[in-house]
Amino acid sequence: MDTSEFVEFAKTVIDFVVDYTNNLRDRDVLPSVEPGYLSKLLPEEAPHRAEKWQEVLKDVKQYIVPGMTHWNSPNFYAFYPTGNSYPSLVGEILSNMFGCVGFSWITSPACTELEMIACNWLGKMLGLPSEFLRHNDGQGGGVIQGSASESTFLCLLAAKDYMTRHMKTLYPDMDEHLIKSKLVAYTSDQSNSSVEKAGVLGSVSMRLLPVDDKCSLRGEILKKAIKEDVEKGFIPFYVVATLGTTGTCAFDNLDEIGPICKQYDIWLHIDAAYAAAAFVCPEYRYLMSGVEYADSFNMNAHKWLLVNFDASILWVKDSRRLVQAFNINRIYLPLEKDVVPDYRHWQIPLGRRFRSLKLWFVMRIYGVEGLQEYIKHGIKLARLFESYVKSDDRFEIVTKAVLGLVCFRIKGDNSLTKELLDRLQARKKIYLIAASYQNKFIARFVVGNQRCQEQDIMFAWNEITTQTTEILRENSIDSSIKLRNEIGTKIEILNIETKDVSPKIS
Repeated sequence: MDTSEFVEFAKTVIDFVVDYTNNLRDRDVLPSVEPGYLSKLLPEEAPHRAEKWQEVLKDVKQYIVPGMTHWNSPNFYAFYPTGNSYPSLVGEILSNMFGCVGFSWITSPACTELEMIACNWLGKMLGLPSEFLRHNDGQGGGVIQGSASESTFLCLLAAKDYMTRHMKTLYPDMDEHLIKSKLVAYTSDQSNSSVEKAGVLGSVSMRLLPVDDKCSLRGEILKKAIKEDVEKGFIPFYVVATLGTTGTCAFDNLDEIGPICKQYDIWLHIDAAYAAAAFVCPEYRYLMSGVEYADSFNMNAHKWLLVNFDASILWVKDSRRLVQAFNINRIYLPLEKDVVPDYRHWQIPLGRRFRSLKLWFVMRIYGVEGLQEYIKHGIKLARLFESYVKSDDRFEIVTKAVLGLVCFRIKGDNSLTKELLDRLQARKKIYLIAASYQNKFIARFVVGNQRCQEQDIMFAWNEITTQTTEILRENSIDSSIKLRNEIGTKIEILNIETKDVSPKIS
């Protein structure tokens, strides 16, 4: 492909991106395909001869788009939002164009230094303690990871290494493998599945602790678990607290958990993948009270901050713990001075992309005010949906609506709400997923798309209420039929019994 063809191809793709984005509202949010559909449509082998880009783009429209779940549709209310914006897309294009693999400063100085600056900017926007920021004389700082899963796992490994070194200092004759076999980590039973997976990958026990009636992990429960394990000879070393759980957007009590972690010298990691974006608005920062106790803090800019996947920012107070755990030197890997971080020691892979460009673009082109307006707009629409639910006595709000999430259900048996979600998914017009709370099956409705408007909330509510009316009508008919059958059966039994006791006439 020469330059002129590239220009034509790229311009056509940009037009396609704009058309796709502007018309997402008119598409079903879920695809109408069956597993394995694409294998039936595409050749079994790559083409022997080169094909025209027009043919490739035609197949994207004909075969790929019909198999897409449209995460950026205004009608997508499942999971948590996925970040996307034009500034971010342009930043991604430039990142791909530069093609640098910035694992150390000299491999691309701008890649390392812009990441330092962008993470500091964002940390200040969120109101994080200054210890998490990069200073010339400090050990804190931020680094962009691929996901919150990676951040949780990375910090678990660093905490594991730190505690092993610490125990070897206290007990030089203690076997290192024995120490590692005794390590135990803690989180709530409402934390993301990736937290439990980090324990599996890190070969350590991850205890899932019960929560209170607000789905929050409390200090009393954590301290009890730690004491039990210490008495059994185990070594507590890592706690993952969640700000904004997946199921109900619950917040663990950092003010209680933090001092306990400090008392036992336990690494406290905060998973704020979704909720932290709201902290760009000062009025929501009360939700991270106690953050000063944390050793590491993670949020996903690719969820609710208009940066497309992947861009998960991890801040640490003491980067030396990462370097000690992951420093592997080779003659072909240049050593850097302490003035700048050597990011290959701050992550699992060696290579890394120039992801800070898209984050930098978004923060500059939207500005703090623009990002605040975006967050507030989503929360406002969530409150609108909440008001609709409260106005219909067939539904109930299960947990207090938090930020952009509203958890609700049809009153009555769990099967009613399950049927509602099944029908909505089959219709493909809007997309919601389920969660559970105190044995109740609930529906999650999350607002976060920047193009979502009041008309979209009204459309979603109409879908929900229309299907609910049909479900309750059918359920009522089924109940009436069942009741009639039961009454008929009882009458029949009564007639038989009456006949059996009737006097015989000779």
